Amino acid sequence: MRGLPCTTPERKARSTLPTRVVIAEDEAIIRLDLKETLEEEGYDVVGETGRGDEAVDLVKEHQPDIAILDIKMPGLDGLSAAREIAGERRAAVLILTAFSQRDLIEQARDAGALAYLVKPFQRSELIPAVEVALGVFKEMKALHEQAASLEEQLETRKIVDRAKGQIMDAHGLSEHEAFGFIQKRAMQERQTMKAVAERVIAGQLAPEPKPSA
Repeated sequence: MRGLPCTTPERKARSTLPTRVVIAEDEAIIRLDLKETLEEEGYDVVGETGRGDEAVDLVKEHQPDIAILDIKMPGLDGLSAAREIAGERRAAVLILTAFSQRDLIEQARDAGALAYLVKPFQRSELIPAVEVALGVFKEMKALHEQAASLEEQLETRKIVDRAKGQIMDAHGLSEHEAFGFIQKRAMQERQTMKAVAERVIAGQLAPEPKPSA
């Protein structure tokens, strides 16, 4: 018999820990700037390097929440490192590049990057990009845990995306809020997110209306 989700003090403590980051950037000044900016914003930089191959090793060693990778690095380029990290779902990946050509952006996406930044960038651009990558990665992991096979993952994602869109259109929620509603109901009712999403699509389930201002 399944129990309720763990809410032990240890679990709560882990959930309040700062986001862990590995940085891989071969320009030392940019790497230092990234580290200082992230730490000032409350992130925990657990590893840094100027080489792509070392970035993969650091991710395996420290198990961060996100890896920030420059495209051009010695040892292993950022795209190859991203494929290795994202392929094993070890961490969210954000790609840094000095180039904004569409083909590089598409290559980064195909390598598993969930967000990218074009250098030089501002603090106001860095943090939102990090949070977007973390949010998408969290959603992907949640869906993966709900589905045993690739085919089932794709089908589940398709249904959940459709339900999210329906909630967003009908109730004025953000994509994050719509996904959170589906995930929370699935946990509360001990159902799969696919089953909850199907009920949303069928009109059998909907969020409570937002209180009027």
